[in-house]
Amino acid sequence: MIRIEKASDIDDGFFAGRDFGDSLEAVKDVLKDVKSGGDEALHRYTAKFDLSDPAAFEIPLEELRAAADRMKAGQPELYESICHSHDLALRFARKQKESFGDFETELEEGVFTGQKNIPVDRAGAYVPAGRFPLLSSVIMTVTPAVAAGVKEVILCTPPRVHPDDRADAEKKGLGQPGKPYAGGKAYADENIMAAAYICGVTKAYALGGSQAIAALAFGTQSIPKADVIVGPGNKFVAEAKKLIYGTAGIDMLAGPTEVFIIADSSADPEWVAADLLAQAEHDIVAQPVLATPDEALAHKVAAEIDRQLEALPTRQTAAASVGSFGRIIITKDFDEAASIADRKAPEHLELAMEEGAERDRVASLVHNYGSLFIGHNAAEVFGDYAAGLNHTLPTSGSARFTGGLSVRMFLKTVTTLRVVPGKKGSLASAKAAVCLGKAEGLAAHARSAELRLNAFEGR
Repeated sequence: MIRIEKASDIDDGFFAGRDFGDSLEAVKDVLKDVKSGGDEALHRYTAKFDLSDPAAFEIPLEELRAAADRMKAGQPELYESICHSHDLALRFARKQKESFGDFETELEEGVFTGQKNIPVDRAGAYVPAGRFPLLSSVIMTVTPAVAAGVKEVILCTPPRVHPDDRADAEKKGLGQPGKPYAGGKAYADENIMAAAYICGVTKAYALGGSQAIAALAFGTQSIPKADVIVGPGNKFVAEAKKLIYGTAGIDMLAGPTEVFIIADSSADPEWVAADLLAQAEHDIVAQPVLATPDEALAHKVAAEIDRQLEALPTRQTAAASVGSFGRIIITKDFDEAASIADRKAPEHLELAMEEGAERDRVASLVHNYGSLFIGHNAAEVFGDYAAGLNHTLPTSGSARFTGGLSVRMFLKTVTTLRVVPGKKGSLASAKAAVCLGKAEGLAAHARSAELRLNAFEGR
């Protein structure tokens, strides 16, 4: 049963960060070993943690293409859904890129300053493949990199036993947890490989866990070093990303997923409950939250959650999430609901409200969220899968200071300066630089500026 409480009873812990991680010494060892040992270390960790330790990690592009062809023939609806999602994400990311314009402007006479947005050379995308292989994460991580113009987009995902090796693996009792099949061909989850091909991955590697993050960060004999590394993962992957930040850029440190719904009396309890459970089924520590001033709606949604849980295939996970971290908050009005949402800064914020001035007003009040879903029809799961938005979003309150993964992650905004001698602005800048250099005690700075000043003044 989900917890129902009044807003006045909320404890401060509700607003605290929720990363559920710690400094994992094991991850530090993995990073150190891969940095010094390269591929040899990767094979050692892959044999320890995965189902397969292929002879070489790279999955040939022909394998990706073949997986896409098999999907197109055998699962045409899934193939078209991936293509549709990819198309929307690509168009949205390109539109984002258009908003980051290059320019040069004359700030003062003779002083021209500019900005350029340059894509990184190589991006690494990590896509997990545990209980739920996240093929949609291929779309969300690879597509904005392609839209940014990144030359090389490489993907790492946990290895699987290749079809050509399965008979031998079964005969030897290998290809299972604790008993990996070693020396075979590189292979991965079929749907992830198909999505990788559709989305335009340049290279793909059958490599998972924190060792994959290490390989992307430092480079090995077979895996090139990436400039930025993006994508979700378990706590070991998250810790590895945290530790390698600075060696490579990262998108964010994601904690448990969360949704916060503000609902009015027009909301359908069945829809609201379904949206809460859609987050709850991700993880036992996911957090589904509803805030409403309508106490009757609150109890209807709670009852609906229990009803839907009965038939939910992912009931065990969702029920644990709802019972431990879910809650329904009764607020005195929508201003209080918006205030609580802003303090919480949720990953996903839904306004399950009737179209009109009040919904518009609430939308204007909130400003801390990863993505905002406006109205009954804007289901958060649309954002997860097929609306153009990126589903890699800030969690654990980090929406207070950052947004989600976007084309921006793969672009460097650099600046330029061009100075025309003898102009009013160039003289003023040179004089100011001389003065400031001397004031800071940096004589060489002052001298560099003074040489230009003398030239500008014809001395």
